[in-house]
Amino acid sequence: MAKNTTQSKTSRSVTQRDAHTMKQLVGMADAVARTSLAYRDPSVEVPARTLANTTFNKKRRTLEMGKAAQTRNLFNVGQAKKFMQTMLLGSGVKSLIDAGKTLSLRGMYYKGLHTIPGTKEKTFADQDESDTILEDLEVSLGSLREELHLFAKKAGTMVGNITIIDSGDEIDCRRMGSGGYAIPSICEPDVIQFKKCDAKFILHVEKNTVWSRFNEDKFWQKHNCILTEGGGQPPRGVRRLLRRMHDELKLPVYCLLDCDPWGHYIYSVMKQGSINLAFESERLAIPDAKFLGIRAIDYDRCDLSDDVQIALTENDINRAKQIAAYPWFTDKKEWQREIDAMLKNGFKMEVESLITKDISYVTEVYVPERLKAKDWLD
Repeated sequence: MAKNTTQSKTSRSVTQRDAHTMKQLVGMADAVARTSLAYRDPSVEVPARTLANTTFNKKRRTLEMGKAAQTRNLFNVGQAKKFMQTMLLGSGVKSLIDAGKTLSLRGMYYKGLHTIPGTKEKTFADQDESDTILEDLEVSLGSLREELHLFAKKAGTMVGNITIIDSGDEIDCRRMGSGGYAIPSICEPDVIQFKKCDAKFILHVEKNTVWSRFNEDKFWQKHNCILTEGGGQPPRGVRRLLRRMHDELKLPVYCLLDCDPWGHYIYSVMKQGSINLAFESERLAIPDAKFLGIRAIDYDRCDLSDDVQIALTENDINRAKQIAAYPWFTDKKEWQREIDAMLKNGFKMEVESLITKDISYVTEVYVPERLKAKDWLD
């Protein structure tokens, strides 16, 4: 009777995505068990999340993970701890799928945290160690973090002419006040559906401070758009939602980011995907996203004062050169000129620097003019 009850609960909680993830998990565990029973060294294969194992697909205009992988063995002193951590978190993920529940990355860290019996050794030194192993599990299983029933903290906001359904609740993003709608970590179709959208485009800004200016000035209302921010480099939830709105609602995405190597890198991640998570590019990257600004030429064409200049550090200069050498930027003459112009200026600028012109200059003049003139970088 108990067995039948368990099967009933499992059948209710396991979706098609869950079934696929469970199959991959059990397959990995079975391979380890078979190897152990054959008196051989158990191991797992973990795809390398490195630049060397990342290629740029020119046709799709996104980053893709290569086939290089690292073998993680139990009977290797340098790899044993990571091997056992991988098995431990894999077991934790299985228990989440069995229960039909989700857990935060922090929660998963604590779920697996304990002192190994007979030693003073803890399973994890800190959450960063746990998070890294979870990313290894993602690429090893070919399953996304959301499919492992894990979520990260909310780090993005949205407001604008769209109504969505979030876990069964209707959310009118036109009526979100000064705080906006907090974009969740998991934005898959079984969680979020789009009900009504009148917007013509999406404007994504780098920081909440800039987003607040646009929201207070009702930019999204005046220009019939959706306004989002990602707290710097947007987390997966924000990027996934943007990709879905771009694909499913056919909305162009424009990015208003700082004129510095970090702003350029954020755009690169949003457009092509990230090196560290290249296997996710197909669902996160937005190849058609446009860089609206702020630009190196804006110092002169907007007649900004010397006060807005932030001197480039040696690290900034090196980072800018690295970005310019990315395969997906090397053939873009406009981007080569942009990065070169910033380096020749010798300084970087934040979007907030436009406030020196007028408190609403960015919402009333800068962005409307850039959009009207189609003045952006691709």
